[in-house]
Amino acid sequence: MTVVGPFGLSVRDQALEADVQTGLAAVEAGLLDATKSEIPFITEAAQHLVLAGGKRFRPLLVMLAAQFGDPYAPGVVPSAVVVELTHLATLYHDDVMDEADVRRGVDSANTRWGNSIAVLTGDFLFARASHTLADLGPEAVRIQSEAFERLVTGQILETAGPQGDRDPVDHYLDVLGGKTGSLVAVSCRFGAMMSGADEGVVDILTQYGERLGVAFQLADDVLDIASDSHESGKTPGTDLREGIPTLPVLHLRAAAAAHGRPEDVELVELVDSDLSDDARHAEALRRLRVHPALEQARRDTVRYAEEARAMLAPLPEGYAKSALQELCDAVVHRAG
Repeated sequence: MTVVGPFGLSVRDQALEADVQTGLAAVEAGLLDATKSEIPFITEAAQHLVLAGGKRFRPLLVMLAAQFGDPYAPGVVPSAVVVELTHLATLYHDDVMDEADVRRGVDSANTRWGNSIAVLTGDFLFARASHTLADLGPEAVRIQSEAFERLVTGQILETAGPQGDRDPVDHYLDVLGGKTGSLVAVSCRFGAMMSGADEGVVDILTQYGERLGVAFQLADDVLDIASDSHESGKTPGTDLREGIPTLPVLHLRAAAAAHGRPEDVELVELVDSDLSDDARHAEALRRLRVHPALEQARRDTVRYAEEARAMLAPLPEGYAKSALQELCDAVVHRAG
């Protein structure tokens, strides 16, 4: 049994382990190659987050999904490079929008070089992803473009906020389906599709990825409040300090609005106040960690992870299916 990929995923078969490790190593080489430029400064900026590491969650899913066809098919590794480049590009843009200082334990690109360079570097990565994608055929281009539209739509909806009388929690879950679920779903879809898996298998794995992606992001929401050392490299309460309305905070606001308990209303006021003050920030974190809203967010995480697991039921038994099921457990474990 060997540990590979994010969350300490256990691979219990030597052949699968070899395929996954070889595939991820090829993806890493592909990322470095795709982020090279004739201009050294562009190479430095484009490789900034590549070299900082990361879980490589999406390439791992490409490799596992490819096990349901021919994992050595020529399009598997390039498609994994495409999804990871796309993901990295969004991080450059997200950090500008969120005014983030740290990403993956290193200075964010916007902190190091300024917002303009960070945005343009993200654009450079999108361009390189498109260049690789073009070699995978028009169907792959269509799938990726649709997913990217969903991703951008999710970001716009998050920025605009819920409209009219739309429930903020429902709105937020829709946002996550676009921002995170779409690209995770494409990772599974590309792996299965590029490997030549049956169309039904491709559809199952796509739906699995959509749900797992939302669960993955919800676990991050819980970790932002509950953890002492955030897996993403950010310090605990980063989203809280920046006023980003993650699921525990949305559940808190819903409880305060529905029941009007003074302690809930007071906590909402604290959360919505200026949390640049370390003492106020620490107090908000302390109170959120013992509030039922955090446990409610954990239950939502479990629900999406279990929905992802249920999608796998029709697939043939084997080590690849077991690894995908274990990823559901790992996501839930991250959320406590």
